[in-house]
Amino acid sequence: MRRYLVLIILVVSGLAKAQNTIEGTILNHDAKTVLLISIYGEKTKAIDSTTTDRTGKFRFSISNRLPGMYRVQWSKEGFVDLVWNQEDVKFVTTATNPEDSLKIISSLENTINQTFLKLDRINQSKLQLLMPVVDFYPVRDAFYASVKQELEYAQKSQQQYLDSLAKLYPNSFAVRAAKVLQNPFIPAGLSKEERITYLKQRYFEQVNFSDTALLRSMVFVNKAIAYLSLYSNNRMSQKQLEAEFIKAVTLMLGAASVNPVIYKFWLDYLVGGFDKYHFDEVITYIADNFQDPSSCEDQERKSALQKKLDTFKKIAVGKIAPDLDVPDVNGKPVKLSGINSEYTLLIFYATNCPHCVAMTPRLKELYDKQQPKRFEVMSVSIDTSRTAWTTFVKEQKLNWINVSDLKGFNGKSADDYNIYATPTMFLLDREKKILSKPISLMELEQALRDNNLMN
Repeated sequence: MRRYLVLIILVVSGLAKAQNTIEGTILNHDAKTVLLISIYGEKTKAIDSTTTDRTGKFRFSISNRLPGMYRVQWSKEGFVDLVWNQEDVKFVTTATNPEDSLKIISSLENTINQTFLKLDRINQSKLQLLMPVVDFYPVRDAFYASVKQELEYAQKSQQQYLDSLAKLYPNSFAVRAAKVLQNPFIPAGLSKEERITYLKQRYFEQVNFSDTALLRSMVFVNKAIAYLSLYSNNRMSQKQLEAEFIKAVTLMLGAASVNPVIYKFWLDYLVGGFDKYHFDEVITYIADNFQDPSSCEDQERKSALQKKLDTFKKIAVGKIAPDLDVPDVNGKPVKLSGINSEYTLLIFYATNCPHCVAMTPRLKELYDKQQPKRFEVMSVSIDTSRTAWTTFVKEQKLNWINVSDLKGFNGKSADDYNIYATPTMFLLDREKKILSKPISLMELEQALRDNNLMN
C-alpha cells in the first residue's frame, strides 16, 4: 500500500503552480473535434469545444468552473472522465481504447483517482474469489482460516489507504468521491444472506451527505445503483421487485434526508428511474411518502419535481383518471369523461415512435374484432406536426377516437399524465377508474384478457 502513497507524493512534488487548463493528447486523432462536457449525476452538458492539432494535442481553458468530474469526448465511445479541482490536468490516451490506455502526465486528483480505481479493481477481484471459498469451504480446515483472514485484510488495507489519503489531502475531490463509494467493512464469518442484510443496514454509515460538490460527478448515482442492486434478484416477479425496492427507497431517502440538496437529487433520480421502467407501485409509494424539500404548498410555486410527484398520485392504479379535453382531427373538443363505453383504452403515442407504429396494426386488429364492442380507444398523439399526425391516422385507418393538442410533451394532456415516453397506456373502466397501466403490447393483451375483452 505504501508504494501507492509514494507514487502520489512523487507526482505532487513535481506539479507546478495550480492553473486552470485541461490539456491532452489523443493518439491517432489528428485535426478533429474534441468536446469538454460537465457532469452532474447522469446529466451531461457540452461547455466547450476545440480541435486537435496534427499530433492529436488540444487544450481547454477551464477557469471560473466548479471542481468536479469533466468529460473529454471525441466520439460516441471515445471519451475519458477526469477530475478537475483547480489544477492543471495533462494526459495522453488513444482514440480507440481511451480508458485502458489513459496515462496521467500531471494532476494530483487524477493520479489519486486512477490509482484508487486500479486498487479497487484488484480488491474487488480478490473479494469475488475469496467469498465463495468462505461460503463453502469446511470451517475447521486451516485453509478456511487463512482465506477468512485474507478477505478481511483486503478490505482493511483499502480503507487504511483511503484514510491515509484523506489525512494528506482532505480537500481532494477524488479522495472524497472514493470515500463515498467505499463499501462498509464486511466481517468474513457472515453467510451470503447475512452479508447482504449487513450491507443493506450499514451501506450509508460512512457517506458524507454534506458534500454536495460530489453531485458534479456520477458518485451519488453509482452509490444509488449499487445499493438498489442489493435488493434486485432476476428470479423475482415485478411485484416482488417493487416490494423490495420500496424497502430500499425508504432507507436511501432516510439516510439522505440530513441534506435537502442530495435528498432532492436522489428523489428526482429515483422517480425518473422507476418511472422509466414502469415500477408504478414504487413511484406511488414515493409520491405518497416523500416530497421535494424545496417545494411549497402554493400550487403555482411548486417545484417541477413536486408537481410530478403529485401527478403520480393522481394516475395510480385504482384512481379516477384525470379528465382530458383535447381536439380531434376536425378540431372538435373531445372529453375523456364523455366517452360512454364499458372500458376505455387511453393511449399516448407519437408518429415518430417506432414502438408505437409497430404496435398499431395489432391494436387495430383487436379493436376491430370486438363482438360486441366493449372497449373504446382514445388515442392521444404527442406530435407537434398536424400533417404527420393526420397522415398517420388516415394511412393506418384508425377508426377510434384520435385527438391531439399538437404541443408534444409540453401539452396539458401530457403534463396531466406525466408523459415522458411513448407509448404510455391506461386501461379504464366505465367510471374511468385506472385498472392497469400496461407498458407493452404483450402486457396490454394480458390486461384485455384479464377483463374478458379478448379471447
